Amino acid sequence: MNLHVLPAGPIQTNAYLLIAPERGEAVLVDAPGGVWADVAPILEKETCRLVELWLTHGHWDHMQGAAEIVAATGAKTRAHAEDRMLYETPEVMERLMGEDLGLKPVPIDRWVGQGETFDALGVRVEVRHVPGHCPGSVLFYVASLGTAFVGDALFAGSIGRTDLPGGNFAQLERAIRGQIFTLPGPTVVLPGHGPQTTVAHERAHNPYVRD
Repeated sequence: MNLHVLPAGPIQTNAYLLIAPERGEAVLVDAPGGVWADVAPILEKETCRLVELWLTHGHWDHMQGAAEIVAATGAKTRAHAEDRMLYETPEVMERLMGEDLGLKPVPIDRWVGQGETFDALGVRVEVRHVPGHCPGSVLFYVASLGTAFVGDALFAGSIGRTDLPGGNFAQLERAIRGQIFTLPGPTVVLPGHGPQTTVAHERAHNPYVRD
């Protein structure tokens, strides 16, 4: 399995492209604006097709490029229904931001929930609900790769902001303790912004959520 980290969009949101060369398939985690320009040549070089798009939550910087990617590839989308309004009527975020972000509705093929598992690229994926930054925030945990894609729930040395509509610090703290810090310590945490970290490091050192 090959992993490409692709920061993109106005605030450099991390997208993650997982490729299984032997299957000729790929999955993209989150879709910041303009990321398709980075994804397309990688898929062509690897002779792979994008089969799924996993969205960690519905904030604009994580889904700005989703409609373009779905239209170009036909990739099936997965997201949590608590953010359904953001995916289906993204203009609410434009009103909040006070600017035209070029957002388009994203069709969601499968609404995922806490504890759900599914297979993709030949590996088993577990979904964990981590609300607090955004009501529909989820992480995608791939045990066989020792990796968790956590969106904006947790960063290296920090956490997602909770002052936006739908945010709640106490809820996020509980979610991090119950859904992220319960993963194996060596698990690599791949956040929506900034560098990767590990569960063990954040359990021991994150100043916002001390275990």
